[in-house]
Amino acid sequence: MSDTQSKSTNIVWHEGTVDRRRREAINRHRGLTIWFTGLSGSGKSTISVALEERLTDMSCRTYRLDGDNVRTGLCRDLTFSPEDRIENIRRIGEVAGLLRDAGIINLTAFISPYRRDREMARSLATDNDFVEVFVDASLAVCEQRDPKGLYKKARAGSIPNFTGISAPYEEPVSPEVHLNTGEQSIQQCVDQLVKYLIDNAYIETELAARAE
Repeated sequence: MSDTQSKSTNIVWHEGTVDRRRREAINRHRGLTIWFTGLSGSGKSTISVALEERLTDMSCRTYRLDGDNVRTGLCRDLTFSPEDRIENIRRIGEVAGLLRDAGIINLTAFISPYRRDREMARSLATDNDFVEVFVDASLAVCEQRDPKGLYKKARAGSIPNFTGISAPYEEPVSPEVHLNTGEQSIQQCVDQLVKYLIDNAYIETELAARAE
């Protein structure tokens, strides 16, 4: 049995009568996951907050899953070891799937440094409802920002397995959206993301008009 399979027995999936398409029809937008990935300090959380604000103003139903927030509850038993990082992303991928089924646009902001783990999260999605967003900023830019003071601690050796310093970050090969936060403003990033969602028909025309 693989680590991604249930270890419980005698369980049967119980189908309801209200399906995802009915929920999406009410919402007038598709349920999807917008998966932000990038180094610490690249702007993932900041952009996800700004995008959620814009989408909410457009009457979209959203929910944001942030790395630090999730680790205070759902994943508080996990460390930052490679094995626990995998489990962290697996859990988030499952939660994101539930939110998609509810017809909600969910925004996840996690470093998620390994391609295989991001692909695992994507594999839980269907019908192109997983949008990977590479929040790209150089290590130098992220260290200069260092909003939490983590790079300074990592350089001093007090934080093990720190992505970009003592642990690797594998950049996306072909993300749906590529943002360069070393050059683009938060506003420009949000505009680019909203345009992508509209151009690819994730949001109905009537709601899209509210973005103008």
